[in-house]
Order: sequence, then C-alpha cells, then structure tokens
Amino acid sequence: MERVIVNPWKWQDEFGFVQANKLTGPGQLLICSGQASQGEDGAPLHAGDMQLQTARALANLETVLERAGMALADVVRVVIYTTDVDRFLAEGIETWGRRLGEAGCRPATTLLEVARLAYPELLVEFEATAMA
Repeated sequence: MERVIVNPWKWQDEFGFVQANKLTGPGQLLICSGQASQGEDGAPLHAGDMQLQTARALANLETVLERAGMALADVVRVVIYTTDVDRFLAEGIETWGRRLGEAGCRPATTLLEVARLAYPELLVEFEATAMA
C-alpha cells in the first residue's frame, strides 16, 4: 500500500492532522468502532477527567489495532466525538497530539461536539479507519 498525504495548506500541521490520505495498492482496511474510556468489562472509566479519558480511549484504540495486526501509525482517518469541544481542546488535545505524534500518525480528522455519548460519564470517543 502507498499513502500520499494531501495538504493544500499548512495550518493543520500544528494540530497533527492532514486534509486527506490518498491510499493506493493492495492492503488491509480496518474500520473501528468508536473507542472511549472503558475497561475490559465495558464500564466507563475516569468520570469527569478529559485528559485521562483521552489517554484511555487512545489506549483502547491501540489495543483494537494491535489485535488486528496494525498500529496507530496505520490510522488514516479519525472522527473525534466529544461532549465539549472547548474542554477537549483545553484538556485532551495535548494527550491526543503527543500520542499520535509519537506513533507517526497523521490522520484526516473531524472533531464533533455531541449531546452525549453511550454512557453519560463519557466525554470523548475516537472512531478510526486504518489501512496497512
């Protein structure tokens, strides 16, 4: 598989995402369900803490990717759902950006504020598509 980043502008670089990933050639496609701050039993973790929820949701995403034989670097698209965009940008984005940067992950990204997630305690959820 070949991946070409499509960035007509530069402003997105400081936020760690790209405008598009052009994928060609044979490969494997993984479409992940939304991953949130939940334990192995599905119970919400870290109620009220955006930073810890962001870290746990990313860890859960990495677990799913690893089980599929992929890594965070293979993620080409992420939709971020949060109950508070301003709070995510203030408290979660640093954890998000650091983890993706360390992994060499630069996905096309959309950030959405929603009224609530599956459990009222959840503040953020990541839905990802990966290709390797």
